[in-house]
Amino acid sequence: MTSNIVLIIVIVTAIFTYGAWQREDIFRKFLLSPYEVVHRKRYYQIITHGFLHANWAHLLINMLVFWSFGSVVIQYFDILWGDFKNLMFLFFYLSAIAVSALFSIIKHKDNYYYSAVGASGAVSAVVFACIFFAPWNKVYFFGLLPIPGIVFGAIYLIYSYQMAKRGKDNVGHDAHFWGAVYGFVFPLVCKPELWEYFYLRLINFN
Repeated sequence: MTSNIVLIIVIVTAIFTYGAWQREDIFRKFLLSPYEVVHRKRYYQIITHGFLHANWAHLLINMLVFWSFGSVVIQYFDILWGDFKNLMFLFFYLSAIAVSALFSIIKHKDNYYYSAVGASGAVSAVVFACIFFAPWNKVYFFGLLPIPGIVFGAIYLIYSYQMAKRGKDNVGHDAHFWGAVYGFVFPLVCKPELWEYFYLRLINFN
């Protein structure tokens, strides 16, 4: 497996998305339908929906953010897992797709009309893993305003939680929220001793 697992994921996502755009039946088969997952046992949708996107803007924004932060996270995975960094990153990303979708699956399991696509939950996980390893590194809020990652993270979680409660738009805020939480705790679950690392980075503002 090539070391640039981030690039592989971007390419596979782009190809899978573009191919599905050409066939509505394929797109419909692999999107996330909680009703179909629960009642028709189409469990593969829990993963495949993360490789589909609604349009070019959706795809490009997700993959740009994923590329930017994933390229940093893979460096930390290299320090932690060495030769297994690619395998661990792939596991992290795929599990983040699944975990970020679970709440929506439970919430909408009896709603035949609900569906979702996109890697936003997994991308949120990658962003928050980056925040875990470097909490004071700058994140560009709305792509313009540089603020510390840990501050951005708090704002992001509060915003996603509140918007998910309202549920008045067509954005998967639940996936954003749970993906972000998962991305932050994943390093700690794998290596609990990293808590001390995070604490030391957090109290060191430099």
